[in-house]
Parts: sequence; structure tokens; C-alpha cells
Amino acid sequence: MPVLYHSERQPPENYNLAVCLLASGSKGNSIYVSNGTTALLIDAGLSGIEIERRLQSKNLSPENLDAILVSHEHGDHIQGVGVLSRRYRLPVYMNPKTSKASQTQIGKVSNLKMFECGRPFQIKSLTIHPFSISHDASDPAGFTIHHNGSKIGIATDLGMVTAMVKEHLKDCHLMILEANHDPAMLIEGPYPWPIKQRIKSRSGHLSNEESKALLDEIKHPKLECVILAHLSETNNTLQKALGTFDKTVRDEAPRIAVACQEACGEIFYLK
Repeated sequence: MPVLYHSERQPPENYNLAVCLLASGSKGNSIYVSNGTTALLIDAGLSGIEIERRLQSKNLSPENLDAILVSHEHGDHIQGVGVLSRRYRLPVYMNPKTSKASQTQIGKVSNLKMFECGRPFQIKSLTIHPFSISHDASDPAGFTIHHNGSKIGIATDLGMVTAMVKEHLKDCHLMILEANHDPAMLIEGPYPWPIKQRIKSRSGHLSNEESKALLDEIKHPKLECVILAHLSETNNTLQKALGTFDKTVRDEAPRIAVACQEACGEIFYLK
């Protein structure tokens, strides 16, 4: 059974997967994943310079990246994709509809590689399983990433939890799960009504309660950690998100962490 470690100075020996959320929120998203020999960015929604800075703040080198994996074409997920690909000659993996929708924003990249949701593929020594999610983008994808018996799941920017999402996220040892908004804060907040409707819709974003309901359904004894992601700065708070998951924590379920917009999270290792 994979065991969770977190260390800012020295990684454990012979770990299976390392995960670090470089940024998470409406101003930019990026996740670093590595098994020690292959290193990926899942999305690059900050400027290239800022992503480099955040990697270096964790003693991670952008020169050691092997690829960028893109979930969908919204700017808070692709802002830095083109510049990083060109600067470090990184292949970019996305599906055909996302590629078409993002072409003008990303520009020419070093090496564009296509995947199809539902079909697993390899990026060097990592196995990637992309799956379809419900969001207002051309063909948005969630991912599971596998190595040596460890499995992480990434499901952010989804307006509803489908049977497919549940199927792919089951048996994960670490999950990155959207907890975008508190419903009352959203309704009472300053956003125009059409934007509120979009966020609440089946192609918008998961609320704290919806995220917890998903976790309650798929959690299992080997799930070590859940990282809550894509919290709204206007319609959510750290306290409300964690408060929603209080009972889950008290019931000795996995550790609950929260990603933020302004700084990197800690590095988690599965060994």
C-alpha cells in the first residue's frame, strides 16, 4: 500500500509519485507530477516566468520537465503552455478539440501530441488515463496517473459528477478534487446572475458539498490524501471548504489539504 510523505527538503528514497500544486484557482492552475525519472506539468495557467519561479521555490528545475499535459483550453490552464514548450522543447499533450480551440492562445509548440479521452497512453515511465468531464470547454479532460502501483486522480473544472468520473477516481491513493464554491456565498455574492448560473450549471464547477458527496462515495482505506482545488476567491473560503469536510476528517478518512492561488502547496510523495 502506498504511504504518503511530505517533505520540503529531502524526498524519500524510491518514491513512486510526487505531486505539487503550483497554483490553483481562477487566476491560474498548474500541477507538477513526477516519479523521479519522468516529470510533467498538468496545465500551465500562469506566465512562463511565474511557473519557473514556483518550480524553483520547491527546488524543482523546469529543465527537468518532460512534457505538458493540457486538460482544456481556458486561459487559466494554458497561459504559459506555449512559452514553456518553446523554451524547454517540451512536447504538449492534448486532445484534438482542445488543440483546435487553443491554437491562437498557445501558438506554435515544440511537439504537439494528441490523446483521446478514454484511451490510456504513456509519457515515458508514467501511464496517463484521460477521461471526459462536464465543463464548458471543447473536450475537457480529467486524468489519472499511474506508476508502480500508485495512482493519483485529477478532477477539477467539472460541473457535475458522472458515473465515469467516479469510475476513474476509485482506488486512487491521492486525489486533486475541485471544491470551487460555497452555494450561499455564490448566490449572495457580487457576480452577475448569468455567471452565477454558469458556475452552478452542469458544465460549471463543483461546490464544496458536491465535492464532499463525491469523496464520501468513493473514499476507501488506501486513499491517503485529498487536495481541494480551484477554490473561488470570491465565493469560497478555506474555512468553509475545510468545514464541509470536517466529518470526513473526523471519521479517519484521508488527510484533507487545500491548494491556493498565490503560492505553491507542499510536495506530497507516495512511496
